[in-house]
Amino acid sequence: MKFAKYVFLIGGIYGLLALLPLYFMKDQIGVDHPPAITHAEFFYGFVGVAVAFQIVFLIISLDPVKYRLLMLASVVEKFSFAVPCTILFLKGLLAAPLFAASMVDGVLGVLFIASFVMTRRTEV
Repeated sequence: MKFAKYVFLIGGIYGLLALLPLYFMKDQIGVDHPPAITHAEFFYGFVGVAVAFQIVFLIISLDPVKYRLLMLASVVEKFSFAVPCTILFLKGLLAAPLFAASMVDGVLGVLFIASFVMTRRTEV
């Protein structure tokens, strides 16, 4: 159970550190990776939902057995970024540094699956 606690704690903290600065980077993202973001509501909506899920990870870390089923949604959250980035990279549509960054989510997704398996409740 300690494994799952630390995996979700690290996942939540990492995610907050990676996502919160995006609230202040919309214009710079358009400069670094054109075209500019034209629908700020979608960008900020995405960041907000992603930040909310990082808080879910932190909640899971408090009691992995109690919140075990949320781990399944957490796996979907991680692979919903890692899998498309992998496909885009293989098609030559994503730069290597962005692909490498997305693989952090892939690794966390695998660790979330391991956490789910390891926190299986024993039947009484």
